[in-house]
Amino acid sequence: QVQLVESGGGSVQAGGSLRLSCAASGYTNSSVCMYWYRQAPGKERAWVATISSAGIANYEDSVKDRFTISKDNAKITLYLQMNSLKPEDTAMYYCAADRRSGGCYYSALYWGRGTQVTVSS
Repeated sequence: QVQLVESGGGSVQAGGSLRLSCAASGYTNSSVCMYWYRQAPGKERAWVATISSAGIANYEDSVKDRFTISKDNAKITLYLQMNSLKPEDTAMYYCAADRRSGGCYYSALYWGRGTQVTVSS
């Protein structure tokens, strides 16, 4: 059974940094696409970033140049380095992963339970 466990959230002031981690277990093949999503209070869950099995990253426009997604394939651990944080980055951050390799499918994902990020002005 695949499990995703996020960590690294917390409270920071605007302009600060946090590094989120997501440890995956239960995969027999580490070559899957992985994602970060976030859900702000009163809003729907929104995509933040993707990293393919080949290491190609894509970002939502508002986090581009501030956030960096990376992955340790040996440990099957996903990271999100968040710099220059803004109050509007406040949200629950979720790690997600595809169920199969071969591409990034953005559907039928495995999900973690989330880690809270709060940015104060």
